[in-house]
Amino acid sequence: MNIIKEVRKLFFKLCLNTIAALPLALVQVIGAFLGILAYIGSKQYRSLFRPQYEAVVNARGLPFSLWDAVRVSGMLFSDSLWIWRNPQKALSLVEVQNWDLVEAAIGEGHGLVMLTPHLGGFEIIPRVLAQHFPATILYRPPRQEWLNQVVVEGRAYPNVHFVPTNLNGVRQMTRALTRGEAIGILPDQVPSGGEGVWVPFFGRPAYTTPLPARLANRNSTPVIMFTAKRKGIGAGWLMQATRLAPFSEDTSIAAAEINMAIENAVLVAPEQFIWSYNRYKHPAGAELPPSN
Repeated sequence: MNIIKEVRKLFFKLCLNTIAALPLALVQVIGAFLGILAYIGSKQYRSLFRPQYEAVVNARGLPFSLWDAVRVSGMLFSDSLWIWRNPQKALSLVEVQNWDLVEAAIGEGHGLVMLTPHLGGFEIIPRVLAQHFPATILYRPPRQEWLNQVVVEGRAYPNVHFVPTNLNGVRQMTRALTRGEAIGILPDQVPSGGEGVWVPFFGRPAYTTPLPARLANRNSTPVIMFTAKRKGIGAGWLMQATRLAPFSEDTSIAAAEINMAIENAVLVAPEQFIWSYNRYKHPAGAELPPSN
């Protein structure tokens, strides 16, 4: 059985590496096809994807483009594979807006807190930043060991250091800020029980990490929200930077401010967000969400 598992792992890794070696346009078309397969073939996937996407676009009066969102959902992973395999080609396909905000923030000497939701080609953002200064990124490994190995190998890049989502990782991020460097957090992930608070996210209670606010408030560190909107099939990404106002010292208010910033980032390209992720789940060990 162990031999069979190892063969499967090697087969999947070979498939992923083969896909990543193809031209970006073809990789994105394959990703779109896989996104459709996942939606059609998995009831659980559909039960997460459609209600979350539909609720947001209806509440905000946006066009309901479900199948566009389904196709694009598969591109989140295929884009990542291609970016990991072809970093220099990927960098040549990035249009960066508002870079002066980033330079000004780093120039203040207190480091930089980077927030990057799972949207579009978000994996290109650390590589762009690494061209200019060191970055320490908080990272939650996938449960599957073979997939974690693929991600770790793919994300390895000069000037970028990934740390685990535990106390040691937070300490390393704090030290990076003390050195005046940048740290990165994916703020739309559900934290472990006891590490977050329940605050609204697109109108529903979502367990949210206040960690970015805690780190930023220690030494008045500037915070910038980054997005990498996919421009079109094979056309690359538009990377945008938005500096956020200082967070409240109150944990719940700060977490709500973080979610509001994520909402604004998602609305840059709502079809390109990771709607298949259960943003509203109740993690083990967390208190119950508010009932009203």
